[in-house]
Amino acid sequence: MLDERREPEGVEPQGDVEPPQGGVEGPARVAEEAGPEAAGTVSPEEVATLREELERYRQEAERNWQQFLHAAADLENYKKAAARMQRDAVERTRRQVLLVVLSAVDDLERAIGYAERGANHELVASVLEGLRMTHRSLLEQLRSLGVERMEAAGERFDPARHEAVEVASAEEAGVEPGTVLGVIQHGYVLDGRVLRPARVRVAQ
Repeated sequence: MLDERREPEGVEPQGDVEPPQGGVEGPARVAEEAGPEAAGTVSPEEVATLREELERYRQEAERNWQQFLHAAADLENYKKAAARMQRDAVERTRRQVLLVVLSAVDDLERAIGYAERGANHELVASVLEGLRMTHRSLLEQLRSLGVERMEAAGERFDPARHEAVEVASAEEAGVEPGTVLGVIQHGYVLDGRVLRPARVRVAQ
């Protein structure tokens, strides 16, 4: 006869074991109950540190921007100064070349003066006409470059435009003292500015 197995008294029959009511607690619930630090939030100390770093970077960016603006201004000033120096150099060279040409004009005028003394000779008259044509051509070329001859005779002496190389009696000349009586060497202006002062005889 088979023995019947009996469960111990006081023990309920065991079937499928059900989990406790409410289920198994997951990591999210554990982290939530653990507090904000465990959930990945930033502490006030870290926020303050981040703000300090942000302010430092902002100030550094502002300094870099100001340095850039200063460098750009310096570059622009350098460009202007270089352009001005270039213009001045060109102007100096231009004036020097024109002064050389004016020296040739002076020589030509002296040659014309000598030739006029013997203009009654046919050969001399022919040479004189050639000199005059060359002289007129040179003056026209200079005029096209902005060079004009001064008219000094009869004007008041102006140290900025005239250079006194001879003096004469104003009373004998019948003019006011300081009047330009004659021109020894013509003066010229370039674009309205004195290129070479006129060498003159002045009443005194």
